[in-house]
Amino acid sequence: MPEFALDLNDDQKAVREWIHGFAADVIRPAAAEWDEREETPWPIIQEAAKIGLYSLDFYAQQFFDPTGLGIPMAMEELFWGDAGIALSLVGTGLAAVGVLANGTEEQIGTWIPQMYGDAADVKLAAFCSSEPDAGSDVAAMRTRAVYDEARDEWVLTGTKTWATNGGIANVHVVVAVVDPELGSKGHASFIVPPGTPGLSQGQKFKKHGIRASHTAEVVLDDVRIPGHCLLGGKEKLDERLARARERVRTGGERVKNAAMATFEASRPAVAAQAVGIARAAYEVALEYAKTRVQFGRPIIDNQGIAFQLADMATRVDAARLLVWRASWMAAAGKPFEAAEGSMSKLFAGETAQTVTAQAMQILGGNGYTREYPVERMHRDAAIYTVFEGTSEIQRLVIARTVSGVAVR
Repeated sequence: MPEFALDLNDDQKAVREWIHGFAADVIRPAAAEWDEREETPWPIIQEAAKIGLYSLDFYAQQFFDPTGLGIPMAMEELFWGDAGIALSLVGTGLAAVGVLANGTEEQIGTWIPQMYGDAADVKLAAFCSSEPDAGSDVAAMRTRAVYDEARDEWVLTGTKTWATNGGIANVHVVVAVVDPELGSKGHASFIVPPGTPGLSQGQKFKKHGIRASHTAEVVLDDVRIPGHCLLGGKEKLDERLARARERVRTGGERVKNAAMATFEASRPAVAAQAVGIARAAYEVALEYAKTRVQFGRPIIDNQGIAFQLADMATRVDAARLLVWRASWMAAAGKPFEAAEGSMSKLFAGETAQTVTAQAMQILGGNGYTREYPVERMHRDAAIYTVFEGTSEIQRLVIARTVSGVAVR
């Protein structure tokens, strides 16, 4: 495993430049249009598929980069372009991570390729965990999965919400309750194949930001799926449930649930998205401050502006360092003993909100208009203190980890 380093190698630099070029030439010019339309930007997804940017091969190469920096580097550049469009390009990845975190090798090889398709037939996937009454409180999940032993099928019933690509995806990964008495430890993840009867799209949400990304409810009405669609297989599930029951009885080792395994793996990548948004807003503000003249001189000549930019640059770099550290640790198989993944998500998400707000302030009235991109960046940044674990939940995870106390 490579030692942690801040220098990208030549191959990584070449990939970064390639992604940056697509973000600058294709994503940014279309950002305002798709934000206004609030629709999935299919032409851009197809363009990305044509050049191999939206593909299983590309994301696999970045995911298995031995330094761990491939995914955060790609996320930062794409979201530097535009968060809504970029989320449409990477939303499938959360479902893919769900399969990687919980599935067998056969399931990984079978389902992840179907999540992306190819340039001639682009596919999408959706990860469905949150529910109307179960967001941060995963133990409140109500969607049930009941095993029909006679037919070797699982029957899924319930409603999921806040699902990126929900209802329009070809493959849905659904987290459901298999043993209600075990709370969050009684959950499992399932693949719902394309065209499965009983799955439908519910409400599509009209959002404050990331509006080019499709977010909707997913309704599961007695959805029957084959037994082999249980991620990890039934034998592994039965063993895990037995350990959880024993722990409830005696107290013992912590048993992770299916949703948390996915979120732990994805938090640094989500944090990298926030870094991309913050960096983009900082760069717009810096260029504006250099060219905007008031009282006979560029506004950057004023300490009030220059010091804000200094703080913005510092926060962006600090956030990136936390993301890279967590990503490297994950690739190296080092446990997050101080909740380093949550630290990266917490700091990067709040950095995105702070930096985009400061960018709007530096642009003044112009920053509040849609003629400039920072108001859109500020709207997009808001979600990064909410989804994949709110800032409050990240603080709870960090506090519990560093203190060893079951903080509530």
